Amino acid sequence: MAAVAAEPSLDALPDSLLLEILSQLPLRERLRGARVCRHWCLLVQDKVLWRHVDLTPYEISLKNLRHLLQHHLRSNVRTLKMRGTLSEALLQDLGKKCPGLQRLCLLCTKLRYKIDSYVVPSSLMTLELSCLELSQWIFFAKSEGTRGLLQLKHLFIYEVPSFSDLHLLNISSLACLQMLTLSGTNQMTTLGFRVASSYLKALEHLTLRQCTLKDSATHFIGCYLKQLRTLKFSNTPFLTDAGLPDLKSLKYLETLSLESCVKLSCDAIVTLGQALPRLKSLNLSGIPFDDQTVHKIQASLPNCHFSPS
Repeated sequence: MAAVAAEPSLDALPDSLLLEILSQLPLRERLRGARVCRHWCLLVQDKVLWRHVDLTPYEISLKNLRHLLQHHLRSNVRTLKMRGTLSEALLQDLGKKCPGLQRLCLLCTKLRYKIDSYVVPSSLMTLELSCLELSQWIFFAKSEGTRGLLQLKHLFIYEVPSFSDLHLLNISSLACLQMLTLSGTNQMTTLGFRVASSYLKALEHLTLRQCTLKDSATHFIGCYLKQLRTLKFSNTPFLTDAGLPDLKSLKYLETLSLESCVKLSCDAIVTLGQALPRLKSLNLSGIPFDDQTVHKIQASLPNCHFSPS
């Protein structure tokens, strides 16, 4: 008599493959998988599944967030994305229970207090803030030698209308900051940018998108931010030919983006490009140059990768 083939079962799969399957599930379904059996419960707690956690699709209560911190996130998490109200107590818990956290992304979150550096994990390298409500929220160091935000290297600010010169000035206290993106920060002024940039001399990457600065902002970039390797402008109506010569001092600049900077001329762009010895990439998308102008820029900068309009 022929042997009856055994029905396929997930239990026959190796744990490495089961972990890969669980990693592809949304967080809610992954947690439900812990109810299948003791084996699956152990798998769901595996640190591999909790290195990069995205909570933004869910409206999670503070109670449930604390539960996740207590039972799943802990020292395993490296990246955490979340939304909703973030209490100071929860931030303190995050600092204590997630000492390995490297990237924190806050979306549509209300922050109405000072963030003391000592409550933030000292391992945090990247902070991303999107569509936040800020009052007098600032980066605040309790004392000299404080860990936490003072070690931050990458900061991204997206669509935070209340972001002002006060916030920018406090960012300038982040002496280790290497990458800064400011997008949709309409209350930031050129004066505030001048003061802050004088303290951000370690910056290597700067992006300014939809910022209402004046043309003189390029003077402060060229004067103070001489270590820049990447400089990106996007939808910045303040940028004109008069501001480009100030960028010639950026001798380490490798990537320059002038996306949708429609007030710039071909000759001013070519003159700047030829003055930057390390320039490798130039993005001019969104500038309505005709084909003849595009060919002229390409011929003038033969060693530069060119992204035309």
